[in-house]
Amino acid sequence: MKALLIRVVLTATLLTLSIAGACAEDAAALYKSKCQACHGPDGKGDTAAGKKVRVKDFHSPEVAKLSDDELFDITKKGKGKMPAYDKKLTDDQIKDLIKYIQSLK
Repeated sequence: MKALLIRVVLTATLLTLSIAGACAEDAAALYKSKCQACHGPDGKGDTAAGKKVRVKDFHSPEVAKLSDDELFDITKKGKGKMPAYDKKLTDDQIKDLIKYIQSLK
């Protein structure tokens, strides 16, 4: 009985880790396709397009102080020259992107 419980727990843990890993890969791919042209691979905005539209550096204190909800709203609704992604990405994709962006810091 104890061995069966251990197997169930280990299987659940491995599945959870697999799903988390897949979500991280999906978020990285989304970032690369939707954000990287302006924000750059490191989130500093040091790209030709980023400089042209003066994107925010994800490492800056101004961005660091924003809550997840604020970042979600900016991504979903757009702000300034940042386009809205409400019709291009699901809420879950935006949340995954925010986690990925925070991992760049």
